[in-house]
Amino acid sequence: MQPEPRVFDRRMLTILLIVFVQMIGTSMVNPILPLYAQSEFGMSPELITLLLTAFFGAQFIAGPTIGRMSDRRGRLPVLLISQVGTVIAFVMIGLAQSVPILFVARVLDGITGGNIVVAQAYVTDIMPEHKRTQALGYVMAAFGLGFIVGPAVGGVLASGLGPQMPFLIAAAAAFITVLLTWFTLEETLSDADQARNRDSSRANMRLKPMLGNVPLLAVMVVSFVSRFGFGLLIGTFALFAEAVLFAGEDFATVSLGVGLLLMVVGVGQFVTQVVILPAALRHLGDPAIVIWGAVARAAGMFTLALATEPLLGSISMVAFALGSGLLLPALQSLVTKTVAPELRGGILGAHQSVMSLGVIISTAVSGGLFALDPALPNWLGGALVTLAILPAAFLWAWSRKNGAMDGALAVVTK
Repeated sequence: MQPEPRVFDRRMLTILLIVFVQMIGTSMVNPILPLYAQSEFGMSPELITLLLTAFFGAQFIAGPTIGRMSDRRGRLPVLLISQVGTVIAFVMIGLAQSVPILFVARVLDGITGGNIVVAQAYVTDIMPEHKRTQALGYVMAAFGLGFIVGPAVGGVLASGLGPQMPFLIAAAAAFITVLLTWFTLEETLSDADQARNRDSSRANMRLKPMLGNVPLLAVMVVSFVSRFGFGLLIGTFALFAEAVLFAGEDFATVSLGVGLLLMVVGVGQFVTQVVILPAALRHLGDPAIVIWGAVARAAGMFTLALATEPLLGSISMVAFALGSGLLLPALQSLVTKTVAPELRGGILGAHQSVMSLGVIISTAVSGGLFALDPALPNWLGGALVTLAILPAAFLWAWSRKNGAMDGALAVVTK
């Protein structure tokens, strides 16, 4: 009998390091990109938010394919290809001379942006089901640590060395993840596993069975609605900070302020996933955790809508981080429990695409909403995340009615 894997073994620690370094790079550039596009290319708020739409649109199209490819061809080759795409995309943005190049780079990063999905699939391969939420929580904690370091570093680099520098440093960070993956990780799917996943009659995700999978649909609805609200916030956050929280300040001050506010999100998310989530899992099942996460996230967005200065903005970010830290790992764990094991990578890719679709639509309209009123995207986002509590409550009731252990869902394979 094989010993049960510990939550922290060598492979898990390596994945956490890879995610941490990747998120340092990503969180360096995301807060700066809208300001960079506005100051260097004279782009309007409506066009700036379409840069986010381009990324998530490409991710929406490519996500399921990336996930299924990792099921059929192995996690490591797909992870490496995705990471190399991120390196190229960041270099293109840092050296861009025109708006079309910015859009091409964002589309490339979206197409190859399945590295986090594949990393999550890797974690589900090496962890037993009852430890999956906690393990995915630690992955999200690595996200949080990246957000602690990345935004502050990006703000300092942009204010001190110019707006291009964060993108080039982020490319270097992404290249480090390529080296870590190549030299330290081992494949979790054997040749036999990959062949079985290619040949299995259940290894194709058909729409009709998915539509008949009630718990899966509930998870997808919660993910879509909550991600839609997130897209409204993130699509205009830097612009909101410039117009309201740091009104009248110069580019360097706004860049640094945005970076520090997002660092608050990173700290809050890290504390939530290292301290609060494990404690919650001892008393609550995943569906209940999703409900509480949605409540906290909605409270954060409503508070941001009311904020007119950085202190209240910081408080809103703490609540938002708490909600995200509870919500996301539980949703990711739930979605892998609603399908057969050979579909884990594919369903995580499909889940990523559903969330991307929410961000595609929300970021596309967020610029227009911001033009009407800078706080309007935050009000609407808070209202939508509040509505996500309804399908989450249904998911909780469904799991109790069907007698699933500890409130988690049983695997549905039909």
